Amino acid sequence: MEKLLQVSGIAAPLLIDNVDTDQLSPGTELFRSADDSYERWGAGLFAGWRYHSDRIPNDSFILNREPWNKAVILLAGNNFGCGSSREWAAKAIRGFGIRAILAPSFGGIFFNNCFRHGVLAAVLSADDIFRIADQVTRSNGHGSVRVDVTSNTVTSPDGDVFHFETSELPRRMLLEGLEEIQLTATYNHEIATFRTVHRTKRPWAYLTTLQGEFHKNS
Repeated sequence: MEKLLQVSGIAAPLLIDNVDTDQLSPGTELFRSADDSYERWGAGLFAGWRYHSDRIPNDSFILNREPWNKAVILLAGNNFGCGSSREWAAKAIRGFGIRAILAPSFGGIFFNNCFRHGVLAAVLSADDIFRIADQVTRSNGHGSVRVDVTSNTVTSPDGDVFHFETSELPRRMLLEGLEEIQLTATYNHEIATFRTVHRTKRPWAYLTTLQGEFHKNS
């Protein structure tokens, strides 16, 4: 997974509460292709809002308009990513090119899925997000926002700095570019040490099926 230390650029304001995963990645998009790439899922992000029924782009939707169509940061409303647990919603965000989402609150499963796919989900107060959104809107979208994972800060176009909190392991996944299995593998030494000690205390837990059958029948 690609590391994410910081991301700077266009931030699109989509200040709508309770955006669910079916709106992020509609069910109709799940059957369009067998391709599981980020780019494929990104094409379906907000498909019900981005496209008319004939797949013609909806020019009134913010992510179809310049410069918002190049957004790398999304400013969102409360409970963003609520609803079902579909992982494709986070994949669609990443595939569109968004690497950070700022919202007052998130759906829990979606929040965790974002980190698994290299997207920072950061909680800021609604007032802070509205303040950043006002600045980027006044700049017609050209005012750059910087999100820094190394310092847990967001810098607005006017230079205001906001702080957010992240849990240690999800943050490490972003900073080091680790997926969950890769993250677990960094603890191989500790795991091996535990197994060695544990095997001496509970050897029966390490019997194979055949060994277990032999002792049972002997």
